[in-house]
Amino acid sequence: METKPSEISSSKMFGGYNKRYKHFSPTLGCSMTFYIYFPPSPSPSYKFPVLYWLSGLTCTDENFIAKSGAQRVASTEGIVLIAPDTSPRGLNVEGEADSWDFGVGAGFYLNATQEKWKNWRMYDYVVKELPKLLSENFPQLETSKASIFGHSMGGHGALTIYLKNLDKYKSVSAFSPVANPINCPWGQKAFTNYLGPSKADWEEYDATSLVSKAHDVSATILIDQGDEDKFLHDQLLPNKFEEACRSANVPVLMRLQPGYDHSYFFIATFIDDHIHHHAHALKL
Repeated sequence: METKPSEISSSKMFGGYNKRYKHFSPTLGCSMTFYIYFPPSPSPSYKFPVLYWLSGLTCTDENFIAKSGAQRVASTEGIVLIAPDTSPRGLNVEGEADSWDFGVGAGFYLNATQEKWKNWRMYDYVVKELPKLLSENFPQLETSKASIFGHSMGGHGALTIYLKNLDKYKSVSAFSPVANPINCPWGQKAFTNYLGPSKADWEEYDATSLVSKAHDVSATILIDQGDEDKFLHDQLLPNKFEEACRSANVPVLMRLQPGYDHSYFFIATFIDDHIHHHAHALKL
C-alpha cells in the first residue's frame, strides 16, 4: 500500500501543469486520486500558496480541472490548485452506489460515525491527511498558506471546514453551496446515514449552525448563486446562511446571479472572481 503519491498523468496548461496523483489513504482505507495544478514557477526555490477545491455530488477529482477554467488566473496569480475526490472508492460497501446523492461520490466532507460507513472520513482526509501528504512530498508548496472553496456539496464542505478551522485557512468561497443541510433532503439523508439520528451531531457539519457560533471571522465569505438553479429553494438554502452571518456579524458577500443554473457553465463564468478573492487573502 503506497501512501506516497505517484504521478499518473500530466498536461501543460497556461504555462503550468495539471498533474494527477494516486496514493493509498490510511484515513479512508482505499486508494485515492487527486489533481494539482502547478503554475509556472518564478524560481526553483519558490513556494506557492495552495487553494483547495471541493467538488459536488457525483463528481471526481477531474470535473473541476477539466471544466472550470480556473487555471488561467491561478497561473497569473501564482496559486496552486488542489482538487481531491469526493468520497472513498472501491470499498464495496453494500448500498454504496445505490443512489447518486449518497455513498460513492457523495462523502459530504464529514467523518461518519455509523459503523457501516466508518471509512467515509472525507473531513479528516481534506483537513489532515491531504495537507500533510502535500507538505511532505511537494517542497514547492507553502501548505501553511491555504484557502478553500467548492461547489454544491463541496461548497458545504468548504464553508464548514473553514468555519471549524479558521487557523488553517485564510479565506473561503462557494458556488451554490448546500448551506443548511440539516434542513434539506440531501443533507438529511446523508446525515441520518453517516451520523445517526442526533441533530446535535448534524449541526457540527451545518454551515448555518456553525456560523452562528463563529468568532473572529475577518475575511469576507464570498458566495455566488444562480437564481435559475433548480436546487436553490429546496436543497441549497443560501438565504438561511446569509441571515445567520448577518446575525453573527460575519462578513459575507452573497451574489445572486440572474439567469444562471447549477452547472460548470455558471462556475466558469465567475471563477476568476473567486481566484482573485483567495489570492488577495493568501498574499496578505
